[in-house]
Amino acid sequence: MNPFCQHGLSIQPSGFYAWLKRPLSKRAQEDKRQTPMPKEAWIESGRVYGHRKLHEDLLERGERVCPNRVARLTRLAGIKAQIGYKRRPGKYGGKSSVMVDNILDRQFDVAAPDKVWVTDITYIRTQEDFAYLAVVIDLFSRRVVGWSV
Repeated sequence: MNPFCQHGLSIQPSGFYAWLKRPLSKRAQEDKRQTPMPKEAWIESGRVYGHRKLHEDLLERGERVCPNRVARLTRLAGIKAQIGYKRRPGKYGGKSSVMVDNILDRQFDVAAPDKVWVTDITYIRTQEDFAYLAVVIDLFSRRVVGWSV
């Protein structure tokens, strides 16, 4: 019994061995050469870029490659663009905010130190997630009193 027909392949052994000896096509050779390039550019970008920006990077490096090939190679490599933070529409649960009286009333000129402090919170995108930064500033000296990440 023909071992090639055993698995449902109706091919002749001579055809299989001829296929093994045949060199790779030009496209396959170029794919083999260019496959690591988008991944390198993606890692250098901080794992942020998608196939469009990676195509631009490869062109800047002097590589002749079309956008569709870069898209195909990135898809095969499992590379995906990092999408920015998006707030989803809808109502958010939880308790409503507590309103506090505005005792500062936009009077930012202070006569003595350690009498009026202000604070701000921001977030910084990192490779893994977001880091939240809170800073407390003394309005008299305009210096940072404390901070936390």
